[in-house]
Amino acid sequence: MKLLYITDTHIRATSPANRTDDFIETLKAKFREVGHLAQMHEVDAILHGGDFFDIPNPSLAICGDFVALMKEWGKPIYGIAGNHDLFGHNPDTLSRTMLGFINRLGIVRLIHPGERVFLEKGGVRVQLSGQHYHYELDRRDPRLDYCIQEKEADVAIHLVHGMLLDRKFMDGVAHTVVDQIVETAADMTLCGHNHLGFPPVETNGKVFYNPGGFVRLSNHPVDVQRIPQALLIDVTDGSLTYRAIPLESAPNGEEVIDCSKKEEAAFMEQRLAQFVQGIKAAGDYKAVDIGAILNEIADRDGLPADVREEAMRRIAAAEERLAAGSANR
Repeated sequence: MKLLYITDTHIRATSPANRTDDFIETLKAKFREVGHLAQMHEVDAILHGGDFFDIPNPSLAICGDFVALMKEWGKPIYGIAGNHDLFGHNPDTLSRTMLGFINRLGIVRLIHPGERVFLEKGGVRVQLSGQHYHYELDRRDPRLDYCIQEKEADVAIHLVHGMLLDRKFMDGVAHTVVDQIVETAADMTLCGHNHLGFPPVETNGKVFYNPGGFVRLSNHPVDVQRIPQALLIDVTDGSLTYRAIPLESAPNGEEVIDCSKKEEAAFMEQRLAQFVQGIKAAGDYKAVDIGAILNEIADRDGLPADVREEAMRRIAAAEERLAAGSANR
């Protein structure tokens, strides 16, 4: 049995400001290459690590184009929801999003938390599990999201749309380090969210990997230099092997990303840092994400969990109303 993993496709109707190519056409070429790889390597399913879409409610026109391309893959698609697929980082809004809609149509098969999907071929059994993005991910005990307790297959693969890293990152950015979750029963833990990715970490016979985003949306030097890739996973003989396949359809970053805006980006980053420091000084917060700030306030003031959840529900509802208002203009 073979599987192909991709993440963070960020389907959208417009090109990012710093892209000099026709981003949508480039993305379509990558989707066609995924189909070619799936056929060439005779994969049995395609796995997606979340952020299928760049916003929860993209236009039907652009969705129609990419759904048609996904159907051309001719393979079952299993995946999880990323933060961009949801309103207010709230998985409860999934049924009202485009990703939730194509899941109901059977185009994508979402793996919900606590659920296990089993694939079998040639006497080999694979267990798939997943964790959608949510506003407490990488802020609460990481074992709740990244670790599975049961394995009833030859190989267990767990998908998480979280900020998993191979080493500790800066304070104020919610993240999880591989060392915190090595007790998982999964043979392979695959993540997205962080588009830059990190090299595979193998420890205690387990693999932790983020091969990087399918698209390049920033002019960060690492993003410019890297080549988006797909991950081919082979469990044919009951053991796990894998290799990254650079996408030939992904153009050279320096040819399609406007690097002249690096100075402007650095200035904006400096201004953002000053803004962050202002927030921290005013409220002694360690984060700027509204969900993260809400969590910090809740922790500081000892607010009950139901109050926190109601606040996040209202934030998600407000985002939906704003999105609906923009669509009706």
